[in-house]
Amino acid sequence: MIHDKIVIFDFGSQYTQLIARKLRELNHYCEIVPYTTNINVIEDAKGVILSGSPCSVNDIDAPQIDLDHILKTKPVLGVCYGAQYMAQQLGGVLSNSDHREYGRALLENTTESDLTKGMSEKSTVWMSHGDTITTLPEGLEVLAKTDTIPVAAFSFTHYPTAFGIQFHPEVYHSDEGLTLLGNFCSTICQAKADWTPGAFVSETVAELKNQLGNDKVILGLSGGVDSSVAALLLSKAIGDNLHCIFINNGLLRHNEYDEVLEAYKSLNLNVKGVDSSSLFYDALIGESDPEGKRKIIGKIFVDVFDEEAKMVQNANWLAQGTIYPDVIESVSVKGPSATIKSHHNVGGLPDHMNLKVVEPLRNLFKDEVRRVGAEMELPKNILNRHPFPGPGLAIRILGDVNEEKVKMLQLADAIYINNLKETGWYDKIWQAGAILLPVKSVGVMGDERSYEQTIALRAVASTDGMTADWVHIPYELLGKISNEIINKVRGVNRVVYDISSKPPATIEWE
Repeated sequence: MIHDKIVIFDFGSQYTQLIARKLRELNHYCEIVPYTTNINVIEDAKGVILSGSPCSVNDIDAPQIDLDHILKTKPVLGVCYGAQYMAQQLGGVLSNSDHREYGRALLENTTESDLTKGMSEKSTVWMSHGDTITTLPEGLEVLAKTDTIPVAAFSFTHYPTAFGIQFHPEVYHSDEGLTLLGNFCSTICQAKADWTPGAFVSETVAELKNQLGNDKVILGLSGGVDSSVAALLLSKAIGDNLHCIFINNGLLRHNEYDEVLEAYKSLNLNVKGVDSSSLFYDALIGESDPEGKRKIIGKIFVDVFDEEAKMVQNANWLAQGTIYPDVIESVSVKGPSATIKSHHNVGGLPDHMNLKVVEPLRNLFKDEVRRVGAEMELPKNILNRHPFPGPGLAIRILGDVNEEKVKMLQLADAIYINNLKETGWYDKIWQAGAILLPVKSVGVMGDERSYEQTIALRAVASTDGMTADWVHIPYELLGKISNEIINKVRGVNRVVYDISSKPPATIEWE
């Protein structure tokens, strides 16, 4: 099935991915492409969105695009920079004046239009712009304004399906942003809203059957949602020709290796568990540098994976849980990212393996992966699992790593996570975990002086991990968790709570 498509030209805005995610929430299929992409990419599109940008339209090297071709052939919505660019190219003048707007503003709809149909006369929107239209181009019709700027949304009399908005409808703070985006896609572009989890599953399984035939495929499972959903799709398509490998690096959460393997059994996946904990522990002795730990873990993982993969005779494909943000980053407006890994699920495989790559999730965002997983009845303990770092607890143990420290942190982390689950807080949090600090402090346990380790607790709220706020877990619950950790985890006499947001801090400590 071919889905009606909206093409989003990315001019470098921090919100571009959010536009796409909101369109997909409305069941409209869309793709993000750099503004430098050949304009022919819009030939099979139902409409075009021009994103925002950190640039000013008045910059000498401001991003440019063949706007004339777009306006003559497709409906178009310019957002922030995209709107300013349209106004300027059609004869308007923009200046960095006193009418800058950042943050919330009250939008007042002044003219009825297909774009603002169903929106309130006044609604809250999110602004982030320095340039403002000071001279209107010929044919521009004002649709909305704010107290600060006279042109917050507009259309053109000679291009009836071209619209510009100065605000960001895609962000949470724009109360009726989804209504506006839905109007653009459904009413103005006449695009069908048929991008659903059920449709994706049936279409992807059919495509995989056609692509893979009777070939064997190897997939490195992590226990997380991406690789698990990819495995389910492949299993539906090729059955036991999918060979999954789940490696225990000894750095997983408490009992996670056994629990995940048991969960996979209920899904009838062809999974081989490999416990290589001792290899990782031995290799990590004496290494305290975070990047050093990552490299060691990555190398051992690849070596183990390579050995296990050799046992699958006549395997032709490597499956990966690559998702759409990975794909977008590799073709960003600034060029291919130097940090993207060619095999992100397994840390980079030896060239001699000579396997073709299949990526069934490469068109999905993280939230879409979860919806697809729910459609296929992926167990909730995997579907709703918090993000967990590839190097595991090694980067939640600050300093050098050994088995004793891992066991200590696993138990503390289990107490923390179990309490969150029992109280309903786990599902309100994007990511939570315990960190073992290389800090000892004086305490009193019983009648004796103690000098023992410190555990830090981390919990953040986020939508994509790019930014994150610390979570206000109730003091009573934090107190209960602290007491339980200190009483049950030998070697710990102090628990602290991290109240740093990202930025400036990162989610993980290493």
